[in-house]
Amino acid sequence: MSYFPPETRKQFHDPDMEMPESFRSFIESFHSMFLFNVALSVLSIGATFVMVYLIYKCIRECGLPNININKNGGGGRLGAEMTPLLPDSQIRDTTIENFLDEIAGEKPVRFTAQQLAGYTNGYSAQLGSGGFGAVYKGMLPNGLIVAVKVIHGNMGDKISDAQFMAEVGALWRTNHVNLIRLIGFCSGADKRALVYEFMEKLSLDTYIFKRRHAAAIGVRHLHAIAVGVASGLRYLHEECQKKIIHYDIKPSNVLLDDTLTPKITDFGLAQLLSRVADHVPATATCHGGGGPRGTAGYIAPEVGTQAAVTEKCDVYSFGMMLLEIVGRRKNFDVDLPESQRWLPLLAWTKYDSGELMELMMDCHGEVAFEDEVEQWERMCKVALLCVHGQPEMRPTMSTVVNMLEGHVEVPPPAYPFAWMEPPVAGTRLSTTSDGGAILLSTS
Repeated sequence: MSYFPPETRKQFHDPDMEMPESFRSFIESFHSMFLFNVALSVLSIGATFVMVYLIYKCIRECGLPNININKNGGGGRLGAEMTPLLPDSQIRDTTIENFLDEIAGEKPVRFTAQQLAGYTNGYSAQLGSGGFGAVYKGMLPNGLIVAVKVIHGNMGDKISDAQFMAEVGALWRTNHVNLIRLIGFCSGADKRALVYEFMEKLSLDTYIFKRRHAAAIGVRHLHAIAVGVASGLRYLHEECQKKIIHYDIKPSNVLLDDTLTPKITDFGLAQLLSRVADHVPATATCHGGGGPRGTAGYIAPEVGTQAAVTEKCDVYSFGMMLLEIVGRRKNFDVDLPESQRWLPLLAWTKYDSGELMELMMDCHGEVAFEDEVEQWERMCKVALLCVHGQPEMRPTMSTVVNMLEGHVEVPPPAYPFAWMEPPVAGTRLSTTSDGGAILLSTS
């Protein structure tokens, strides 16, 4: 049943029927308005995407709100200078070479705890541990192998706070071939960590204290390593923006890359000074635990006393390490005869009696090349200059570099141990867990 009479239906279905002009105009206007609205909607959506992209780019380039690595505000200025979080996608989309070039000389990258857990596969490969933390092997999304040092203690713990701030504060200001590169960090309530470049050959002590590795590095390489460490210290003391005293130079804090290039690491005890500062206040030479900064056996005599401390304390530690390099042994060995236990005194005795070559034969065996003999003897004499008990008698690190490289003559060392004399009745040298020697009272 139809709702229209036949003649009306014919009008609707007749293709030849002419449309009224007013209706035709309405249809055309409606069509134009529809197309205009569609175009306007497309443009609006496009403009929105452009605005979102520009805002995102601005945030990435200008930085997110700054972090504060200390809840109580201490060290907040350090946190305020850090960089924003870096997503994995940005790391993944660049080559290792480009990534390292981009971060060279820049602020360290801020990572999340979740990112570091992923990079280290749940912290499954531990490389080592120490008093302030454990170090794990990891890999960034672009394939770069890294070492992740997780700091012991939560935020608010004064000792771990100080170590974290010292390490980040020192390393992001530096850029030198003989200093470890700080790639990034993580700072949160439950996780604080530092991300470093990974050193394939591990630490120097592996090669001078462990017999199975000792043959892998000859005198020439040992000399090059000594020059490299000295160059890194010269940079810290004399060349970078702020004078930096490391306070803990020792073989385990020198890492080696695949070409045996040395890198000074572990700046947790480091102290930054202005260029015009000539010493450190006595109260600043002790760490949070109350003892002197550094490791027993490498600590300069003036550290932890009321005497003013300068960068010469690093020179002393370097000299002690240099003796261990030339001797291929720890500076104190309780298993040796008493006259040979403390390496610095043994080296001085051999030098003073004109028997340095005897010490070299004991440490290295037969040496085939004359230049190696000359390098070894030079290292030994420079070490004796560096371990002098009086800071003002020690050379600067720039002078040390020049002497080691043969640019200047090495002056005859003076007797370095007058600070220990006259011997006090009831004292003796004792070894520490890390091979150092300290004076103990037996009374």
